[in-house]
Amino acid sequence: SKGYAFRSQTDSEVVAHLIADCLKTHTAELERAPNVQDCIAAVQNALAQLRGTYGLVILFRDFQDLLIAARCGSPLVVGIGKNEQFVASDSSPLVGFTERIIYLADHQLAVLRPDSIQVLHRDQGRIQPNVQTLSSDSVDVSLEGYAHYMLKEIYEQPQSVHNALRGRLDRDNATAKFGGLNLTPQQLRGVQRIILTGCGTSWHSALVGEYLVEELARIPVEVEYASELRYRNPPVDHDTIVFGITQSGETADTLAALREMKRKGHHTMAICNVIGSSIAQEADGGIYLHAGPEIGVASTKAFTSQLSVLAMLALYFGRLRHLSFEAGLRIIDQLEQLPSMLEETLACHAAVKKIATRYADATNFLYLGRNYNFPSALEGALKLKEISYIHAEGYPAAEMKHGPIALVDADTPSVFIVPQGTVYDKVLSNLQEVKARGGPVIAIVDHVDPQVTKLADAVITIPKVEDFLQPIIAAIPLQLLAYEIALLRGCDVDKPRNLAKSVTVE
Repeated sequence: SKGYAFRSQTDSEVVAHLIADCLKTHTAELERAPNVQDCIAAVQNALAQLRGTYGLVILFRDFQDLLIAARCGSPLVVGIGKNEQFVASDSSPLVGFTERIIYLADHQLAVLRPDSIQVLHRDQGRIQPNVQTLSSDSVDVSLEGYAHYMLKEIYEQPQSVHNALRGRLDRDNATAKFGGLNLTPQQLRGVQRIILTGCGTSWHSALVGEYLVEELARIPVEVEYASELRYRNPPVDHDTIVFGITQSGETADTLAALREMKRKGHHTMAICNVIGSSIAQEADGGIYLHAGPEIGVASTKAFTSQLSVLAMLALYFGRLRHLSFEAGLRIIDQLEQLPSMLEETLACHAAVKKIATRYADATNFLYLGRNYNFPSALEGALKLKEISYIHAEGYPAAEMKHGPIALVDADTPSVFIVPQGTVYDKVLSNLQEVKARGGPVIAIVDHVDPQVTKLADAVITIPKVEDFLQPIIAAIPLQLLAYEIALLRGCDVDKPRNLAKSVTVE
């Protein structure tokens, strides 16, 4: 109604016109040309009229040495340089440019000039910002000779899992130890239910966490998509803890879900990789992954670090309850071997690369596993979808006959995660069903079985570990298969289309 012409299809353009209108109105009353203070006032007036979440960085045509950043719900990090300033949605892009950062809180503005920074509250005056130092975990973002960040991060997993375990395995008491849970052992012993929530790969981690905690600690666990949990009203009592799992610590739906649970009086915990992130600050307690910066959009090392932390968490809760000292010590022995097992697993890369050449032109994939490897199947399918743009579905292997088997044909490869374990014979039977219908089979195994060798069109061998650690080991061939197929298809593996590293919008 005010005659503004819109030039794009994005709703964000409304904000630009609103700020321009506020500036025009403000300076018209003063009967003079606008100055920097007028720009700040115009932004404050405009923001007072906005509803919902936003993360804005505003540039003025007539003041090109001025940026104003504003946050409400969506994260913003300001980097402090020498005669230069930076703004990003999380701290990772700032590594290498500055070590001093400010995490803006909701309803805060940062006024940036080349040589100065002011932080203001949207409705109040200037405030003293909390300047933080980028963690030493976030130092190295170079490729170090690798073709892509994703490949580098796949190969960093022995070290990143070692970092997640370091200092947390207590052999004297046959348990794990965490410094940031902010609850006493007595309070944690009284936990009767755990909710694990996350999005994407972190949701798959949560599914593995459900198996781990229920098996080792015998505590009922529910896994919720954060985007669903925040709008539901599940019955949650005071004996329930809600864990939000996120690599970036900025995932909008996970942050909103934790806030909602916290508002209802429940204790919240964060499992995340970025110190000082929004979710780390919002939660009542938490555990850091210490995986180092993950640049590739498709999560790799954060996933296996999340699983390692969840395994330790299950051990910790188990020892608080019924798990014997001897059983706890056996679990620690197995966890301590993980880094070397992951190093050994990377040797499958050459075999995976060869297999990828045979199936890179497929238009559909099935990923199938049971028990702990059902979440692995989901994660393998997600990785392929994310970076190669091939349609893929992950299913519990036994559910294949309830629908997905209709998709099986000579052009649809099925990836079976079939290491030896409690359901090995069952998965083998499912594999035979696919083969009987002419479907190509790629089998991920941890031993030589003539029956599998005869049935499968391709075999990837990984080290043998206990059932509860299989998803960590199986992750590597699944990640490498997606990577190699995406390369053959000419896809940008580090920056796949339509995806972002930190999903900071709802």
